[in-house]
Amino acid sequence: MNETMIRRADETDADLLTDLVQASSAYHGEYAPMIDGYRVTPEYIARHEVFLAADSATGRLLGFYALIREPAELDLMFVADEAQGRGTGRELIAHMLELARSTGIAEVRVVSNPPAEQFYLRVGAERVGTFPARGRITWDRPELRFAVGS
Repeated sequence: MNETMIRRADETDADLLTDLVQASSAYHGEYAPMIDGYRVTPEYIARHEVFLAADSATGRLLGFYALIREPAELDLMFVADEAQGRGTGRELIAHMLELARSTGIAEVRVVSNPPAEQFYLRVGAERVGTFPARGRITWDRPELRFAVGS
């Protein structure tokens, strides 16, 4: 099994991250409006804590997350379809929680795609509410929280 390398994304990774978002089968069908036309821009990467996971042997992108610090929220989290079920998501969450802990963040909010809720619960989040449908998003979404601790 190859090892995963997690590194800070930079502006040159924007198209690669956008391609991963657009290819995600979790957003096909009824959830497609969430990512329709969505782009991860170089400016977004410069403003937020964006980290990517890559296969250390091949360099292939496995997933990424984006942490907004104020207020603390896991804004984006995507794992490549072919990497799901292999621990990449857990590694990214562990990395995000350690980053949050090291910067003094006490809790991280997540507004989840409904099918991803069980993943977040398995990796330690708790459900705290429901984010109501609005705009082009016509379904309610689970609102969760990670207690980071010290």
